[in-house]
Amino acid sequence: MTITDLYDYCLNKPGVTEHFPFDEDTLVFKVGGKMFALSSLSEWEKGNATINLKCDPDRAEELRAEYEGIKPGYHMSKVHWNTVTVNSDVPAKLLRELITHSYELVFNSLTKKLKSEISGT
Repeated sequence: MTITDLYDYCLNKPGVTEHFPFDEDTLVFKVGGKMFALSSLSEWEKGNATINLKCDPDRAEELRAEYEGIKPGYHMSKVHWNTVTVNSDVPAKLLRELITHSYELVFNSLTKKLKSEISGT
C-alpha cells in the first residue's frame, strides 16, 4: 500500500474528510468529525509507514498476538487503537479490512442524525 492508496481508500468512504489538526505532518481521516485513521507523512517518505486505526479491544489483542506489524496505538489509547505497520507481515487485504473496521466503529458511534446525513438516508 502506498500513501496514495491509503488516501484514496479512506476518502472513498462516505462522509470522510482529511485534516491536519496536530501539525503539518500527521494526516488524519475523520468521519462525522471523529478520527478513524491517522498517519505521519514524513514516516511514509522515510519508508516507515504506519497507520493508527481504531479497533474493537478484543480483536486488537488478537491481532497484536498474531502479527508483528500490529502494536498498541502509538500516542493513542492502547485499548482502542492499534498502530499497523504498512508493508509488514500484515497482508494488504487485512490492512484494508482494518481501515474499514475502524471507519465502521467510528461511524456507528455517531448520532442517528449524523449517520443519516452521511449515508444520505
